[in-house]
Order: sequence, then structure tokens, then C-alpha cells
Amino acid sequence: MKINRLCTAVFFLICMGYAVSLQAAESNYHLTSTDELKEMLDENVEMLVVDARNPEEYQEVHIRGAINIPEKKFSKYLELLPVDKMSRIIFYCNGVKCGKSKKAAKKAMDLGYANVSIYNEGMPVWEEKGLPIYAGPDYEKRVATTKISPSDLFELSKSNAAAFTLVDVRDMEEFGEGHMPGAINIPVADFAVQSGILDKKKKIIVYCNSGGRSYNAYRKLMKLSYKDINQAIFADWKEAGLPVEN
Repeated sequence: MKINRLCTAVFFLICMGYAVSLQAAESNYHLTSTDELKEMLDENVEMLVVDARNPEEYQEVHIRGAINIPEKKFSKYLELLPVDKMSRIIFYCNGVKCGKSKKAAKKAMDLGYANVSIYNEGMPVWEEKGLPIYAGPDYEKRVATTKISPSDLFELSKSNAAAFTLVDVRDMEEFGEGHMPGAINIPVADFAVQSGILDKKKKIIVYCNSGGRSYNAYRKLMKLSYKDINQAIFADWKEAGLPVEN
């Protein structure tokens, strides 16, 4: 019995040590906020801003002045990194649930760079706030959304409500006046900022009155790398005589 307890204690200490080491490794880089990055760019602070997404995403839109070092091909772009290992480097990708910036930052730290930061909110929030971007020729290209009919959505809500999250992207006041049952409210103006609450393992269904704002939310979800997205229309829901909550 004593041997078992001793083994358990040793195993616990090993796990605790690993957790502390992992936490220490992650704390070696600073998390930079949107306001901090904007202020540094406005003041022309000497730094290198690195977009860790793939080249196609970078060419569509990126933070003005950023260079592209795709995380998956990091070793092929080492010549773009500063010679001085104390240079400030800020990595970003597609928001708080995107791991590319963290992986790229770790690779930079493994190479000896000691002043590494992550802009965790990333491209979607930067773009949403109307901050300086480079927009490529495909930036305004319209995407085709996957729409779900009122009847299919109603049946899904009855048979498997736990499998999806329904998001009303209208203003809070509109949401309070009436919304689809079970919906949460994330206004499209702050959609990327608040998107961290959405589970990527679930289907996300966005809706507004007639489709304009939910299209924008849908597009933001695509950029945030959500895979299972549907768009619904509240006007169609009400026209079908389906229930509305206040």
C-alpha cells in the first residue's frame, strides 16, 4: 500500500512539474492586444509583424506592413527573420482559436529569439475594427453560403439541438424584441471579437433579418476556420409561422 501511495505521489509530482514547465514555456511570449499593436504601428516602433497563416490567406488580406512566414513551412523562410535575436517579433493568425501563431512563436523562440509576442485576436478582429490592411484582388470576392431552410432548422432544433449553436447577429435591441428560440446574440459588428465562445466542433448557424449581416458573420467564421456553417433568414422563419422568443 505504501509503495502504491509513493508511486502515486511521484507520478503526481512529475505531472505537476510538466505542467509548470509547459506554463513557463508558454509565458515566454507576451500577448499583444489590438490596441497595443495599433499604437506600436502608429508610433513606428521597430518590430517585425509576421502573418503565420498560409500564403493564400495572406494574399487575400493581411495587416499592412506584415510579412508572411507560414507556420507549416517555417524552416523555409528563416532568412526573413532578423539577424538580431533580441528584435521584437509579433506573430498573428486567425484569432484566439488559431494555433499557427503560437506554433510559429515557439519555433522562433527555439531558434533563440527572446522578444517574441503573439497578437492573439488576429486578422479577423483587426479587420473588424477597420484598422489598416492590405486587401488583395480577391478580397471582395463574394462567397457562396450554405443556407438552411426554416423547416429544416426547426426539425434540427427538435431532434438534435445540442449539435449546433444558433447565433443571432443583429443588434441587442433587435434580439430583445424577438429571436429564434435557443439563439444567442453576437452582433456582427463585434462578431470576431466575441467568436471565442463558439465551439468549432459544433455546427454554427448564423441569422439576421434578411441575410446581409449574417452573410458578413458567415464570412468571418470562414476566416476563423470554422468548417460547419449554415445561414438562416429570420424573415423566412417568421413567415413560416415558427415560434419566436422575446
